[in-house]
Amino acid sequence: MKRPGHGSDELSDLLPRFDVRGMDLSLDRMRLALEQLHQPASAIPAVQIVGTNGKGSIACLIHHGLMAAGLRSGMTTSPHLVSWCERIRVNDQLITLKTLRSTLERLQPVVEQCRLTPFEQLICSALVHFETHQPDWLVLEAGLGGRLDATTAHGFRPLIAVASVGMDHREHLGDSLDAIAAEKAAAISEGAHVISAAQEPEVAAVLEQRVNDMNGTLQWVNALDASWTLGLPGAWQKRNGAVAAAALQWMSTRNHAITNQAIHEGFAAARWPGRLQWMRWRGLRLRVDGAHNPPAATELARERLSWSSSGTAQTWILAIQSQKQAPEMLQQLLGSNDEAWIVPVPGHRSWSVEQLQQALPLQEHQLKAADNAADALDQLLDRGWPASAPVIAGSLYLIGHLLENGTLEAE
Repeated sequence: MKRPGHGSDELSDLLPRFDVRGMDLSLDRMRLALEQLHQPASAIPAVQIVGTNGKGSIACLIHHGLMAAGLRSGMTTSPHLVSWCERIRVNDQLITLKTLRSTLERLQPVVEQCRLTPFEQLICSALVHFETHQPDWLVLEAGLGGRLDATTAHGFRPLIAVASVGMDHREHLGDSLDAIAAEKAAAISEGAHVISAAQEPEVAAVLEQRVNDMNGTLQWVNALDASWTLGLPGAWQKRNGAVAAAALQWMSTRNHAITNQAIHEGFAAARWPGRLQWMRWRGLRLRVDGAHNPPAATELARERLSWSSSGTAQTWILAIQSQKQAPEMLQQLLGSNDEAWIVPVPGHRSWSVEQLQQALPLQEHQLKAADNAADALDQLLDRGWPASAPVIAGSLYLIGHLLENGTLEAE
């Protein structure tokens, strides 16, 4: 699928960088904006996906299941890798840069009056786009939290899919797992059907209480078995797939076109870039993954055992934003013979190798510095390419930057 546009600067006159505006969580602005826009797409049912890790994968699988059933799916996800247009699509068609720009321009009076954040502008643009194209279902990936997330302003969300909930965005959502879970569970609306795979006990308790308070129904699912073929690599996708499959099966009670065969076909066809994906640098293979918090690092470390034993040396190239739990991530990822090249996340405050060496004195000798990911790759090539393909992880922003500037190419 060809991406429209020319990188994240393509709409910089309309969408300021997120870190310039800062995080400003509130539903009041979105509700006022949607009212002024005459409630776009309000008659279209939505499945909202909340959680910490796996939201995009669950959204992708549901989206492909709907398409395989012959239905029209309108999906919005975040973040993007290269183009803002990746965030809004109807079936296989990303919104064009021309359409997104014209939509954002039309929204400017509302944006100024309601003081919408860039993320809120994009969700409003998505809903306006979906109103025009009238998909059968909306697939809405929450950006941050749930209680005050812009996607929660869509009033017709009978179905909530919950991805794995873990410690991330503590500066916005709270310092404990139950506090973070409560922020995410608050998206559950009156009478909603909620689907989740196994969660930590405190998360499960929060979900059960919220569903009970909202007179909803809660469905727990087990990971998919070996009979399922997923287009998304990684053992953890069987867990995400179980949530997505249950969501589609619930949708099938409203639309009989969604058969188990269609779900299987959609899951096999699903692709989601930047997640445990093979790419090439100067013809050499390497893996990339967007793992950016300790729970995701734990899953990536488990997955690593499927391609190399813990005693085999693994080279990591890691870029981790300064507000993330980088020491905990490295403790999960680094085997005793591994090395990690620490590079900055382009355009973001990041952990330095010196900070990590201070935080992890026992792993100090395993941590190396490079000016950027390309510099790290050059140094690896100069001394001899590793036997086990390097892994670039820690930030989807880094992966997007490397794709945008041509350093990496997808296979």
